[in-house]
Amino acid sequence: MATEAASYDKNYYFKNVDEKSAEDRAIDDWLPITSSRTAKWWYSAFHNVTAIVGAGVLGLPYAMSQLGWGPGVAVLVVSWIITLYSLWQMVEMHEMVPGKRFDRYHELGQHAFGEKLGLWIVVPQQLIVEVGVDIVYMVTGGQSLQQFHNLVCKDCKDTKLSFFIMIFASVHFVLSQLPSFNSISGVSLAAAVMSLSYSTVAWGASIDKGIQPDVQYGYRSKTTAGTVFDFFSALGSIVFAYGGHNVVMEIQATMPSTPEKPSSGPMLKGVIVAYIVVAICYLPVALIGYWMFGNSVEENILISLEKPTWLIAMANMFVVVHLIGSYQIYAIPVFDMMETVLVKKMRFKPTWYLRFVSRNIYVASLYYMACNPQTKEIQLILVRKLGLHNIWGSIDDCWTYWRAKADYNPRQDV
Repeated sequence: MATEAASYDKNYYFKNVDEKSAEDRAIDDWLPITSSRTAKWWYSAFHNVTAIVGAGVLGLPYAMSQLGWGPGVAVLVVSWIITLYSLWQMVEMHEMVPGKRFDRYHELGQHAFGEKLGLWIVVPQQLIVEVGVDIVYMVTGGQSLQQFHNLVCKDCKDTKLSFFIMIFASVHFVLSQLPSFNSISGVSLAAAVMSLSYSTVAWGASIDKGIQPDVQYGYRSKTTAGTVFDFFSALGSIVFAYGGHNVVMEIQATMPSTPEKPSSGPMLKGVIVAYIVVAICYLPVALIGYWMFGNSVEENILISLEKPTWLIAMANMFVVVHLIGSYQIYAIPVFDMMETVLVKKMRFKPTWYLRFVSRNIYVASLYYMACNPQTKEIQLILVRKLGLHNIWGSIDDCWTYWRAKADYNPRQDV
């Protein structure tokens, strides 16, 4: 009897484990990051272009005017090299342990630093970046819509920025219901095309406008303290332009993988294509914009261009379309975290209405924060001006890479 009881208990135990594993697999199939693994290498290309190339490219000529020719070109090129290197590290770490995929950034952090410490190191940073960037993109999208309105309807009454932010946010109440990364691939592709388009408009219209009379290329500030402040401000603007690393693991998680053909191959191929596009977007805008306008360039080069009106209005709409796609790229990992907590920790059923309510609450909350002057100012300083998240992100990528390398025993059977 004792043997039969032990056998029964053992079988009952394994039955529960199997049921739990099946439940976990069902949840993973529902969560946005792991629900689909059918992405191709070109998905990686335009997802990364959408995540990296943002409206920050339009501020690069202004950053050049704060740095000057020598330091400006050096920071642009060095930032490109460093961020590409740290992104390569992220791609390599996705499947560095045989038989296991780190589908989410925090899973890699937990492997490198431990279950609890890894969460505390990675999750707060990732949430600050993704939520902060979404707020900034909501504000910038509203500003671009407002600029478009002012250009095409100069006789119209002035409309508050909050109304244009509301228009931008209303799009995301719909798009946020798309379940996964692969389901927003069309939006991401359109955003990537738009980023290349408005960058081309920016440097092409600058060439057409020509070098301005009495153009000057010296430092903007006349004092040492002002020059130092401008240097760090410009450094933050340039580093902000090279964002997107905090969603790399999640993008790679959408790709199929086998021991013979790991996902790192197609992912890296897409990353290289994306970084070529980044160079094509950034360098002409930064160098030509500064060359034509010198120290008189505005923080947004589209403001400096002014004419032709139709072209600048069109460029602002390109920015809006790009920001719509980029917002979604940064929002999907946040949705995944929210839904994981709701389903796995709080034991809600994984249903469409749970997703509908939680995601709409997220969009509505960000709309409120985008329209709040104090929150908006804090986020713009943190994310756009200082670029602290990208400076720390590159350091954290390298730190995590070498820590995980040091801790991993290749003879370990996983």
